[in-house]
Amino acid sequence: MRAPIAEITQEFLADVVVRARTGERVRRTLPGGVRLHLDRRLPFLCVYRKPAGKEDAGTDQLISSEAAVLVASGDARSMKRLPELVHGLVEALSAHFGGFLVVEVWSGSDEEVADSVHAESGEPIPASPAFRICRRKRMAPQSTLETLSKSLGRVRVYKRSAGVIVDEQGGVGAPGLKPLVTPAEAKRLGCHQLGLEVRPIYRDPGTGQVYPAVLRRLRRGVGRALKQAFFTFAYAHTRIRPQHYYSLGRRSVVKAVWEVDRRLAEIDNSFDLLLQATPVNAEAAWYEFKRGGYERPPVFHYRPVGVEPTLLKRRLYEVPIERIEDPTLAHIFREKQDELDRSITMLADVGTRRFLPGSLQVYGGVDPPLRGLAVELLERIPPRSRDAPVGRQLDAKAFARRAEEEIGHYRRHYPEFAATVAVRDDLYSGLLVSRGHLLVGRKAKVPAGRVEALLQHEIGTHLVTYYNGRAQPFRQLYGGLAGYDALQEGLAVLSEYLVGGLSRPRVRLLAARVIAVEQLVGGASFVDTFRLLRDAHGFPRRIAYTITMRVYRGGGLTKDAVYLRGLLEIADYLRRGGDLEPLVVGKIAADHIPLIRELRLRQVLDAPPLRPRYLNDSHALPRLERFRQGLSVLQMIEGKHDESRFRRQ
Repeated sequence: MRAPIAEITQEFLADVVVRARTGERVRRTLPGGVRLHLDRRLPFLCVYRKPAGKEDAGTDQLISSEAAVLVASGDARSMKRLPELVHGLVEALSAHFGGFLVVEVWSGSDEEVADSVHAESGEPIPASPAFRICRRKRMAPQSTLETLSKSLGRVRVYKRSAGVIVDEQGGVGAPGLKPLVTPAEAKRLGCHQLGLEVRPIYRDPGTGQVYPAVLRRLRRGVGRALKQAFFTFAYAHTRIRPQHYYSLGRRSVVKAVWEVDRRLAEIDNSFDLLLQATPVNAEAAWYEFKRGGYERPPVFHYRPVGVEPTLLKRRLYEVPIERIEDPTLAHIFREKQDELDRSITMLADVGTRRFLPGSLQVYGGVDPPLRGLAVELLERIPPRSRDAPVGRQLDAKAFARRAEEEIGHYRRHYPEFAATVAVRDDLYSGLLVSRGHLLVGRKAKVPAGRVEALLQHEIGTHLVTYYNGRAQPFRQLYGGLAGYDALQEGLAVLSEYLVGGLSRPRVRLLAARVIAVEQLVGGASFVDTFRLLRDAHGFPRRIAYTITMRVYRGGGLTKDAVYLRGLLEIADYLRRGGDLEPLVVGKIAADHIPLIRELRLRQVLDAPPLRPRYLNDSHALPRLERFRQGLSVLQMIEGKHDESRFRRQ
């Protein structure tokens, strides 16, 4: 934002009008508390004028995130040339679009916010949200008015829906202030006007103190309603045809967003929680466990923590998220800040009993439907399945060579795909993607029939989403938005199925992980869970140990339940007509899908440069279509006979 100008001159007004007409961005601070933001050329303007001699905390923020905003004081100095500024903008933009809409927003009386009292308990009841839409009789755009009214009626705060009334008796501007555009001028210029009065439930009626969480919720609801109204107006009264109401939102991103994104990413990249919680002695601990007759829980050792958690938290809460005007971006960053807070606590608690409560907050536990599916899978799939791996196996070095070939495929399409493969001594026999690279445990043995599935899981999903995220303007997309693990792992497991590599033993393993997490949360010991997997569910001792070790590592890591949970999320998403490609824009959670769609429509995010290889596989597409039609996880593993049965249903 440039420095404030000294005064509103004729030259300044002419410059703003020219910029608006040509579609250049305008972001200026003017004398008398005036702020003008025009993201680009648009057929609408949101206006707020602060009442003279009166505090009105929070009201200007209701429109601060819109793409065309004018905020001003209602005092005489500010008002002097304000109508001239608005008139110039309306004249230029109405001529371009064939119509223009001005919406002025103000707050209602604070007396309306006084709490009522419950008749029986005597406890206070917060005031519900309410809106009054003001229009000039026979002059308001009817379809736009109806859209705005209906959309505002869907706003909910304090679990109560908003009340909406339409008023034709008053003016369309803030009470006590002269209109910015007179009726005669509006008719001549093709300008429509609406006023919106908002009950100020976002502040204390006595002290004027703002309630931040209420204001954020209300701003998001009001913003959505305004964009939907602008969308309707554009189709009914202008020459443009926007793709979606989201596409009428802001495209430009202010400096505060880049600063917040950078600082959160730096904190996120300063530690690797999963690597920190993975024992460095998993192999040695297995032999000790075996020598003890599987009766004494193994003792795990972990890497020294290379950062100071308390200093990380101090840095974390110095990140100025409150400076971000865009509610969608602010919501995403605030979620990430909260998750990082909990993850840093887990980092400090590795190897202690305090680790498990943090894990439940970050990764969740096991709900009854997920447990029911896991139990059914374990019952339906016998321990010795016909899909059990036989024949040739690839050792760590051989698998690493195949992984490098797969990485080469993506690098040829996108040179910035800078992933590498490293064989590590400290990973036992597992695979792990960390910071855009694939780590392979030196003792890893991969059945030949599982190689393609694991390549698509680790590279086609985890690495592709990482580098697609790196191609976006925000670092959070490759570091991972809050709660991304379930969708990410569910997508990875789905990729195994799409390439024909999701074997029955693999699904049985994912189900066993869910049961192990349930055992952990229920208070079972390491030995108890190991015995359950070995004796009740027929897993070989070494596999039962590995499952249990993964879940009990660090002090209790519930992340392993997300694989099956994520697969259910993906199945539900596809059944509802969802497309897979938006899910690979970066590392996101299911809750972020509509937010990512919004940011793509606003052109804040770019199209991802990489497409998973399996989406071009002619054999994968029929499997994907069966999944869209409602193929269940149980049907996925019931073989060719059941797939044909599914097609007949």
